Amino acid sequence: MTSTTQTPKATRLPKWASSFGVQIIAALVLGLVLGLIAKSLGGDAKNPNGLTTTLTTIGSSYVSLLQAAVVPLIFTAVVSSIANLRQVTNAAKLAWNTLLWFAITSLIAVVIGIGLGVIFQPGAGTGQATPKEYTGKSGDWWAFLTGLFPKNFLGLGASSSVAESGAVTTSISFNVLQILVIAIAIGIAALKVGKAAEPFLNLNASALQVIQKVLWWIIRIAPIGTVGLIGKAVATYGWDTIGSLGKFTVAIYVGLAIVLFVVYPILARVHGLSVKQYFSGVWPAVQLAFVSRSSIGTLPLTQRVTERNLGVPRAYASFAVPLGATTKMDGCAAIYPAIAAIFVAQFFGINLDFSQYLLIVLVSVLGSAATAGTTGAVVMLTLTLSTLGLPLAGVGLLLAIDPILDMGRTAVNVAGQALVPAIVAKRQGILDMDLYNAPRNGDPFADDADDAAAEAVDTESGTESGKGDSRSGEKDLVNA
Repeated sequence: MTSTTQTPKATRLPKWASSFGVQIIAALVLGLVLGLIAKSLGGDAKNPNGLTTTLTTIGSSYVSLLQAAVVPLIFTAVVSSIANLRQVTNAAKLAWNTLLWFAITSLIAVVIGIGLGVIFQPGAGTGQATPKEYTGKSGDWWAFLTGLFPKNFLGLGASSSVAESGAVTTSISFNVLQILVIAIAIGIAALKVGKAAEPFLNLNASALQVIQKVLWWIIRIAPIGTVGLIGKAVATYGWDTIGSLGKFTVAIYVGLAIVLFVVYPILARVHGLSVKQYFSGVWPAVQLAFVSRSSIGTLPLTQRVTERNLGVPRAYASFAVPLGATTKMDGCAAIYPAIAAIFVAQFFGINLDFSQYLLIVLVSVLGSAATAGTTGAVVMLTLTLSTLGLPLAGVGLLLAIDPILDMGRTAVNVAGQALVPAIVAKRQGILDMDLYNAPRNGDPFADDADDAAAEAVDTESGTESGKGDSRSGEKDLVNA
């Protein structure tokens, strides 16, 4: 007598339950519930209850993971972007025009953000007292500009503090803008050195791939961090105060919608580009950006649609798109910090003067690289508040709803990162208009036959690198 043993099938979650967006929403609800419970248990800042301490630890640990990826990510991404100029004809002119249009679109976005902050008044009427540590000292222009110059190779700083028990604690910090300056200098130097720098550039490119993979892992555990961040905020500030974040969220999304559906189409039309073709071409990357909340994570797909759908030459796109993924942040580094700074000032009853509004514009246009393409805009928000001299206590409050905001912010970031290369390519007469205007018939990319022909040409000219990486990276992201 023979018996057969059937192996039970592994149970799998429904497709909707495994969706990243659904997980984020579930995490927000769970964090809200846990925060209300923690609030009801009592305690204060000096003697928090166990649940509040747990939520605080989870949220701060997740933020620490994101911050740990910032330094290597900025350095390797910027150096790789500059190295890609080796493949570009008339590289200096293209690079200058790219940076100029990055600045122009950021300027438009930050002005929109300031206007919406003044109109919506998202942080007004909360009744919160100004933090004791706030001195009222405003940031100044020279402090920001002199802060751009590196004090050491890694832009690192150290500070020590003495606790009441007598224990000495030393913390290490980093200046993101100084790291950016260092990376640009090393990237340009590598171009000047030439062949001798090839091993270094290859190693840097490999390191960037590894860091991107680690970053994607961090993105995937965002729901866990969200539970801690929103729970801690509710437990600390209470339900009535958290309600003001709803108005802030509306103001952010109104600004993002204006940039994505008004400003970008106008810029496309002014340069003779079809708005319909632009949106249908860039939409696959915008969708992934909305879900992943990472410009760097979406980078392979963004570069793919920029080349294959918008007709930007691959040699130029391989420079402009990665550079944009680290420095072109109309959502995270223009609209968001502008409205967030106004919100924090109003939240704590602080009045901003005209010079501080100008400082917001300067920081947003020059400091956009501080976001580094990571999920969230923690570094950029901290930079803006520090420069303005506003209380950093507002960072923790805004991080509570950051996953909701970051979806829309990242989608706008990616849409701009594809549009600017198309505009510059059109102005320089190198945009493939036939490919830009090619019918897509609902397909995410242009005709595969055209794609194969383009790949064959690139192989003959020795510029095939990045094509396979773009496809494989895109596949990995979709599968993840």
